[in-house]
Amino acid sequence: MRLSVNVDHVATIRQARMTDEPDPVWAAVQAELAGACGITVHLRGDRRHIQDRDVRTLRETVVGVLNLEMRATPELMEVALDIGPDMATLVPEGERELTTQGGLDVIAEEAELREAIAKLKAAGITVSLFIDPDVVQVGRAKAVGADIVEIHTGIFADAETPEDAQREFEKVRVAAIAAIEMGLRAHGGHGLTYRNIHPIAGVDEIEEVSVGHSVVARSVLVGMDLAVREMVALLEGVE
Repeated sequence: MRLSVNVDHVATIRQARMTDEPDPVWAAVQAELAGACGITVHLRGDRRHIQDRDVRTLRETVVGVLNLEMRATPELMEVALDIGPDMATLVPEGERELTTQGGLDVIAEEAELREAIAKLKAAGITVSLFIDPDVVQVGRAKAVGADIVEIHTGIFADAETPEDAQREFEKVRVAAIAAIEMGLRAHGGHGLTYRNIHPIAGVDEIEEVSVGHSVVARSVLVGMDLAVREMVALLEGVE
């Protein structure tokens, strides 16, 4: 299983003082050198952490896959089409949320998503949809033209009991299997940490996970190089 490191919260620290450090681009370089297959950043409408300039510089720097998470608004679509990331992951976005709260409702937003996906794919950008672990949503993601579904693992990650965690894990696993059967690729992400990654890493159908907050938090204590190497080792150590 591959690891894409989300460096949003390196930028969060920088923006707390509105200065130029720490640099998420340098963090991305270190993450790739330590074994990450690529870098994920979420360019939010309010620009609370990652800035347009970061994405442009990352486009020139990232060796692996640059994945741009974004809401499919006209403004952000324009940015994506101009910069040309390798992949765009379309996500929901609330103005006051601390972090993404759940997956896209592909059924409710089908027309808008179909149009956005067509534009991105015409520009040579692979498109992923961030969705809840729901087989119906997987099917609609296929119908609107997505290449990949990133399955929301946050409810699994936040489960308070082993029984709840197992139930939510099964939803993730079933959704990943459904994605592969429908001809999609399956990724996973949200809320994953060094403590809870093991079950997800054991799902053969999930080829890649995106981990951000946990890796950045660990890097504050041990450095980005070791933080990424530790997470990669956990992903590679699953039998």
